Amino acid sequence: MLAVTGCLRVWFLSGLVDTIERMFATSDVPNMAAVRSLEWLETALPGPQLAAQLAEIDTDRLSAADRVSVLVAHHRMVAHYQARAFQETAILETQLCPGDDPHHRAVEDVAVEIGAALHLTRRAAETETHLALELARRLPDVLNALLAGNIDLRRARTLVHGTEHLPDHTARRVVDQILDDASGLTTGQLAAAVRRLGFAADPDAAALRYRRSLNNRRVVTSPNPDGTANLYGLDLPTERIVAFSRYLNRAAQDLHRLDKTRTIDQLRADILVDILEGTHTHHANPTGGLHIHIGLTTLIGLDDQPAELAGFGPVIADIARQTAKRMHDNEWAFTVTDEATGKTVCEGTTQRRPTPSQRRHLQTRYRHCVWPGCRMPSIDCDLDHNRPHAEGGCRHNHNLAPLCRYHHTIRHNSNWTYHRLPNNDHHWTSPLGRTYTTSGRSP
Repeated sequence: MLAVTGCLRVWFLSGLVDTIERMFATSDVPNMAAVRSLEWLETALPGPQLAAQLAEIDTDRLSAADRVSVLVAHHRMVAHYQARAFQETAILETQLCPGDDPHHRAVEDVAVEIGAALHLTRRAAETETHLALELARRLPDVLNALLAGNIDLRRARTLVHGTEHLPDHTARRVVDQILDDASGLTTGQLAAAVRRLGFAADPDAAALRYRRSLNNRRVVTSPNPDGTANLYGLDLPTERIVAFSRYLNRAAQDLHRLDKTRTIDQLRADILVDILEGTHTHHANPTGGLHIHIGLTTLIGLDDQPAELAGFGPVIADIARQTAKRMHDNEWAFTVTDEATGKTVCEGTTQRRPTPSQRRHLQTRYRHCVWPGCRMPSIDCDLDHNRPHAEGGCRHNHNLAPLCRYHHTIRHNSNWTYHRLPNNDHHWTSPLGRTYTTSGRSP
């Protein structure tokens, strides 16, 4: 009996070792800390091996944190197979359209074929085919990043659409500069970074594109099935639209203190219509305040590097300089930086009654809300006490950070915590124990 028990014990341990070896047989062998959780899945190379490992996981026994790791791994697998599908589409194009057939003919022939196979509309099939060929022919590094699961389809589309107006060599140079960081950026942050790099790559061409687009400015209306209507202003001057948008926000917030029956969105829409009809009587600051981030050499006209309007994103140098000139009698905060060192040279505000210097300092240091991925301008944010004032937290800058109203509420109601790092980045910890780092610099 003892001998049989010993055999059973050896058999059980041998099977357990085989199971563990099968689960973790990968080129990226997890360390012991990773074995205790499934966080290692988030960086595992996507492909058949990872797919098999995911299929063996008993999801009913996962903790919430491990479930997030499995979710990330599944998204990497989705990106991998989307890249494989794009590769097949590109190969199909070479088979159906050999030789020197025009590109538009290739897109048409391939789109017709995959549209029938995948039951897509003509427009959807052409869009899918165009994206596949852009990735395979024009931006192969983006396709490889998608294949490796380092970016997803949303980010791949952002990189393609953000560079499609650029010459091929310029587009690839822009992608080379941002691709390694793309996985850590939201699509909004990524699109802004691509615009900034595109402006910087050829400032003269960027200014020419802006002037050409401005010549096409127009207003378009369209009806909705429910009887309402839409009003669009297209290709309008950037600085005027940013200022007007901030004015709408300021006026809506003022009215919302008196009228709780309408939401902020409803108030903005009603104020817009009132202005168009000439019946608006609110007397808020007409600019709503502007915050411009611009290099010193750009401000004085020595170069044409892109600047940034808070709440909008990168703009060409001429727009920033014109905005500064036009708003010299109105309220706007400014930050002048030394492009060589990245350090702030001068900061301030031109309004007649300055805001407290502390708020101005923090708005200058942080362009946006410091929550992971949020791009709300810091001038529209609350100042959050990391350690609440009621619990002895001081009002010194190191205990304060800008958080938009939504994330300010989330941070206090959902047990998210953060601390500031020596380089002014912020290290966040979620209620699940997962960590995220947000940069003090604008992406």
